[in-house]
Amino acid sequence: MNKTLYRDPKNGKLGGVCAGIAEYFGMEIWLVRILTVSAFLLGVGFFVTLAYIAACFILEKMPEERSQQQTIFREHQVKQKPWQAGRPAGQILHNVETELDKMEQDLRDMEAYVTSSAFKVDREFRNL
Repeated sequence: MNKTLYRDPKNGKLGGVCAGIAEYFGMEIWLVRILTVSAFLLGVGFFVTLAYIAACFILEKMPEERSQQQTIFREHQVKQKPWQAGRPAGQILHNVETELDKMEQDLRDMEAYVTSSAFKVDREFRNL
């Protein structure tokens, strides 16, 4: 899979640069923010500010499709360590069960329509 670095303003505080870097490297957003602020306070503030502003202009905004995929991934990500932002396994199983129940109901609705006489009539009108 070809990974691309994007800004993630949806999950970011200022321009979404730290959120984009965290997503690219698979890190927690808060950790990247702490590293950025620490670098700023430890004497390289000018370079951090310059790099952040440059990244805001250079990096493209994350496409909406990828942003939605990341949201789904975060909702289904199990917490492996206490400080991670994932969800407990029980909550993830509940979320998945809810999604599967909704898909099953949608499938039942489609089956009911396809086997109904209304579908046959609609199909005949389309074939005219």
